[in-house]
Amino acid sequence: MKKVAVVGATGYTGVELLRLLVNHPQIRVSQVTSRENAGTRVDAMFPNLRGFLDLDFTAPEVEQLADNDLVFFATPNGVAMKSTPALLAAGVKVIDLAADFRIKNIEVWEKWYEMKHACPDLVAEAVYGLPELNRAEIAKARLIANPGCYPTAVTLGLVPLIEQGLVDLDIIADTKSGASGAGRKASVAHLLCESADSFKAYGVSGHRHQPEIAQTLTNLAGKAVDLTFVPHLLPMIRGIHATLYADLTANTESAASIQALYEARYQAEAFVDVMPPKSHPETRSVRGANTCRIAIHQPQGGKRLVVLSVIDNLVKGAAGQAVQNMNLMFGYPETTGLLSPGLLP
Repeated sequence: MKKVAVVGATGYTGVELLRLLVNHPQIRVSQVTSRENAGTRVDAMFPNLRGFLDLDFTAPEVEQLADNDLVFFATPNGVAMKSTPALLAAGVKVIDLAADFRIKNIEVWEKWYEMKHACPDLVAEAVYGLPELNRAEIAKARLIANPGCYPTAVTLGLVPLIEQGLVDLDIIADTKSGASGAGRKASVAHLLCESADSFKAYGVSGHRHQPEIAQTLTNLAGKAVDLTFVPHLLPMIRGIHATLYADLTANTESAASIQALYEARYQAEAFVDVMPPKSHPETRSVRGANTCRIAIHQPQGGKRLVVLSVIDNLVKGAAGQAVQNMNLMFGYPETTGLLSPGLLP
């Protein structure tokens, strides 16, 4: 049995990670950290964990964290990079659920995250933790950059088309997320009276997930992708819906052949569900599950494809994907602790 710690576990991603880990048959959560809440019981903050996790929050001291086999960082951007070098030197594996190691170009990262990177030498080593693309590398890695939630939904929705070179690289990603994607912090914009019964775009002039998605798609395509990425806030708690628009390079592919391509690409992937033709996946169908559901449309049989991709932003978009990566790193079956259907209603 492996020992793991969760640093910064007072946010929505942190508690979701704990929810998954406490029932994992090969894992013992040995430490849950929070400087502000050190000394208080974890289940006092998160009563859903009563009877499952008997721990107090502790301060995130590297000396204690180094007593684990793996450390998850469910922290704000810029935190994991300060402790990761010492943990790796101590032989501890690290999965960062924030963005410290996702973007390989340090100048681009520092521009978007508005801080100096503390360990740029480790960015090149970090493996981008999207198992459907990088499974073999993840299994050998000691440092994982867990993908963002929007990038997971968008990338999985486009991979088969980009890999086969079937679409122009001028792509539109029209995406929507529930309010939990903004994190568990005080914010007027996310108060019930501000966000309920409303719908709005944000970050249209530029969003941090755009360069992350573009980096992955560009690597797949072998040349630059021109990505227009527009996120929206939905008045719900969980879920991401990505509507993706891409034009076929030649109008010779039928809807049936594109459907077959997706089914073949993802047939061995336990957490990607390619739905039948003309389907419209719903975010509620993946609520609480580590699943990405995809449907492909070719309106009027024309050259434009519309791909629908849905995930739970806290599971496949964050904590569930982190556990999936951990399973690969420890040599466990990839689905261990993650085979749960979505929650309905």
